[in-house]
Amino acid sequence: MTGPDEIAELVASLTREVADFPEPGVQFKDLTPLFADADGLSRVTDALAQAASGATLIAGIDARGFLLGAAVAIRLGVGVLAVRKAGKLPPPVHAQTYQLEYGTAALEIPADGVELAGRRVAIVDDVLATGGTLAATARLLTTAGADVISAGVVLELSDLGGRAAVAPLPLTALRAI
Repeated sequence: MTGPDEIAELVASLTREVADFPEPGVQFKDLTPLFADADGLSRVTDALAQAASGATLIAGIDARGFLLGAAVAIRLGVGVLAVRKAGKLPPPVHAQTYQLEYGTAALEIPADGVELAGRRVAIVDDVLATGGTLAATARLLTTAGADVISAGVVLELSDLGGRAAVAPLPLTALRAI
């Protein structure tokens, strides 16, 4: 098994930094090289699966959370639920609106076809920044009847306060910067 320090180093070594993207002054952390590396993806999947232990369903957040969520679900032998941006699913849906810096956004899950009542759900995503999307996902799943037990992300941008936004939900970040 790979320890937390080794995983954090792995994530750091396979993260591409892009200056001034998507706007000037932002240092974008691109995890694409990590996802494209078979060993890296496998080790990150193992670590996130360990953090999601006890879940009966994994919720992956649009879009890179889909990749990670599916991998973690397979590793745990459970299903995966795609948490979509608004307008991507046919009705009926459960929806949760949340605040952005300039405006609002919404996330959706199917209202039919997936029974969430009593399901122990772990949320998986790539990056935790302000925590708005992850917190909205937790509210959405809880409102739909799920028992949200934890969240796991590959990278936490600590200065942006996301951990506080999702508290008291147990959160595992494989690397925090």
